[in-house]
Amino acid sequence: MTDATSIANRYIALWNEINADRRGALLADLWTEDGTYIDPLMQGRGRSQIDALISAVHERFPGFHFALVGQADGYGDRVRFSWQLGPEGADGPIKGTDFATLDNGRLKEVVGFLDQVPAGA
Repeated sequence: MTDATSIANRYIALWNEINADRRGALLADLWTEDGTYIDPLMQGRGRSQIDALISAVHERFPGFHFALVGQADGYGDRVRFSWQLGPEGADGPIKGTDFATLDNGRLKEVVGFLDQVPAGA
């Protein structure tokens, strides 16, 4: 059984990391080298492209933080969790749900769905 909560917490920590060196270490620990990320607004293959996506979110939404919403769940090599993005400690105006496929406990593919995005975001 996959430890969905641990994977989701590490994933959120990665997306919140603003220090490039620490983020690179988190990426190397959590993702396979050829991992892929895709959502309706962006996509990347490999750690360097995924890192660039995370960096772009920090540039677009300075001071915003990701937080888990509800409980992560999973089975086998699959994990599902919901998140929000907004000011720390506040209800985030941007919300989504991600579905991940693992390879030996590391992220191989993440497909993200945007559940709530305000106009102009």
